[in-house]
Amino acid sequence: MDCLETGGRMSKMLMTQSQTEIYAKFFHGLSNPTRLKIVEILLDGERTVSQLVEETGASQSQVSNQLACLKWCGYVTARQEGKYVWYKVSDERVRTLIELAREIVADNADRIQTCTKL
Repeated sequence: MDCLETGGRMSKMLMTQSQTEIYAKFFHGLSNPTRLKIVEILLDGERTVSQLVEETGASQSQVSNQLACLKWCGYVTARQEGKYVWYKVSDERVRTLIELAREIVADNADRIQTCTKL
């Protein structure tokens, strides 16, 4: 049984190259500052593209492109209501992931900020 077959639990199992690539893509989904900002905003509730444009300060096309990426990878879902499309975080565990990342960054901010290897 591999890691993905055990419900994602990594306990003492090595990931295959394919699994490593999937995990890397998952984290890459949040590596763009605009995508991360969109996800953080959506953790507070549903928003339309117009609202996200206003809150992020990004252009409409940039927000739309980033939402398409986030939707494709499963971070957000969308629903049509009249002429508006409302977006929200698709899985509440994303909140836990973001909160954990904030804690880790708080403990390592100086090193992360000055890292020249990434």
